[in-house]
Amino acid sequence: MANSDTIDQIAERVDHLLLRHEELQTTNTLLSQQVQSLSLERDQLKSRLAAARARVDALIDRLPSAATSP
Repeated sequence: MANSDTIDQIAERVDHLLLRHEELQTTNTLLSQQVQSLSLERDQLKSRLAAARARVDALIDRLPSAATSP
């Protein structure tokens, strides 16, 4: 009888571990998708920042220099 209880406890523990494993796989998949999405967003923002910097640099180059001002 005690042997049967031990087997039942082990089976219950294995079921619990399998469920937890499945939950962790799902969480990992969702987190991987989020990382991919955030990486894409970061790359787009870096590109926009570079373009904005280029526009600012072009505007600065068009300003008259302080040496030529009265």
